[in-house]
Amino acid sequence: MNPSFFSSPSHEQQTPGLSGFSIRVAVPSDLTQLADILAMSFHSGEGFVEWVYPVLRLGIYEDLKNRLRSKAEHYICLVAELVSREEGTHNYRSHRAQCITGTIEIALRSRFPWQIPSSDYPYLSNLAVHPEYRRQGVAQQLLSNCEETAREWGFSEIYLHVLENNHAARQLYYQAGYRLQQVDWNWTGWLLGQPRRLFLRKQILLS
Repeated sequence: MNPSFFSSPSHEQQTPGLSGFSIRVAVPSDLTQLADILAMSFHSGEGFVEWVYPVLRLGIYEDLKNRLRSKAEHYICLVAELVSREEGTHNYRSHRAQCITGTIEIALRSRFPWQIPSSDYPYLSNLAVHPEYRRQGVAQQLLSNCEETAREWGFSEIYLHVLENNHAARQLYYQAGYRLQQVDWNWTGWLLGQPRRLFLRKQILLS
């Protein structure tokens, strides 16, 4: 593959230094902050979007709330939160609503629901990092935790989609070891001039 093509475990990891990021499973009290981060990441908030932004954010909030409530066996939403080494992990975790820096979701999808045995595979979605904390390793830690989850579920591969014109995300995924599996194409996207969706795969080693 040409590099130029790409421009419920414990979940407790921290980066070295005076401050770091701890990864944990999301809880309902995180919803407000997560909706903010997801809305900022996937909607510009400019032009016409500025007028409908509150509606978009509310939709994100409600969708995520329903997923958290579903209690599905193979679904996890992770959050990254800021941890100060000087003030201590415990002190910061008593103020979770103020220090969430990113999120990601992992669940099982099925290529062919009618197929026996099942063709389920672990799929990542909604990776988002607060603008103030980008390029600090948050996304890499979230991806790493999801890969560990996939291993614990017994899978040796993990998948995700990225838009063709999202060069920053494509570079992130390439550096993390993801490679192109296929290009999703449809008539609607072609007629409207929308970017294609790239389906990426990463091989992970079972423990």
